Amino acid sequence: MEKRQLGSSSLTVAPITFGGNVFGWTANEAESFKILDAFVDSGFDFIDTADVYSRWHNDNEGGESEIIIGNWLSQRRGRDKVIIATKFGMEMGPGKVGLSPKYMVEAVEASLRRLKTDYIDLYQSHKDDPDTPVEATLEAYAKLIEQGKVREIGASNFTADRLKEALDLSEKGFPRYQSLQPIYSLVERDTFEGALEDLCLAENIGVIGFYSLASGFLTGKYRSKADMEGRIRGPRVEKYLNDKGFAIISALDEVAEKHNAKPGQVAMAWLIARPSVCAPIASATNLEQLEELVKSVDISLEAEDIAKIDAASA
Repeated sequence: MEKRQLGSSSLTVAPITFGGNVFGWTANEAESFKILDAFVDSGFDFIDTADVYSRWHNDNEGGESEIIIGNWLSQRRGRDKVIIATKFGMEMGPGKVGLSPKYMVEAVEASLRRLKTDYIDLYQSHKDDPDTPVEATLEAYAKLIEQGKVREIGASNFTADRLKEALDLSEKGFPRYQSLQPIYSLVERDTFEGALEDLCLAENIGVIGFYSLASGFLTGKYRSKADMEGRIRGPRVEKYLNDKGFAIISALDEVAEKHNAKPGQVAMAWLIARPSVCAPIASATNLEQLEELVKSVDISLEAEDIAKIDAASA
């Protein structure tokens, strides 16, 4: 499998990133281990998580995903075989939020403990922090890189203007955001396409968009409100159950039939083919879903396929 360089960083990754938000939420530890084993055995190596995963679920406190990944790394002893990305900045409790240097030190140490590792390959600002000067955040990252605790840094949920501000500062010797994690899928194109995508292309920023399958909508399993019943992610897809959403599914169905594939695989193949995208993020909660997901890289879309999908989703 051909690896891709993440921006202009030292990291090269397989073209699909596994989204670890499901660990400790819709996948327990035992199932998570099976999924991670199968993901790596299939030739993939890029795993994304965050300290806040999955604080929203039941009595979770945050850190559950990192703990599961850390336990897996400890048992498998294959730290050098994977690229681990995590994030900080979302609220983890009173006073535990933002991108201040003081909180960064606290957050990275907590993530390192949970992940049972002494370094993070890609440490990301989970969201912008208007209350902390960008220079202060980058200076704090520089210290972590110097200490060997972080290899590369990335941004998530940034606007084009704020990302550009950080990149301009990097020209003065500060660490450079090598990746961007925006929301990006066939049903969520507006946030990224335009100024943000143009900036990433011009500055060689590796894009690892999240919600690539729109919480499962683009797999084609939600074709009516009745399909939402009993599914934990059901409420998240209701906003896509409209004429545009169904037109996109119809286009995916047509292209999938042509390639003897599934709609979700075509949706991932469309993202992988985007010049701006390095490795879109997607998740699976069982081995059957994972097997379908990883086969997305085998689909080579033709120009007419992309045109058909673009016409439905633009």
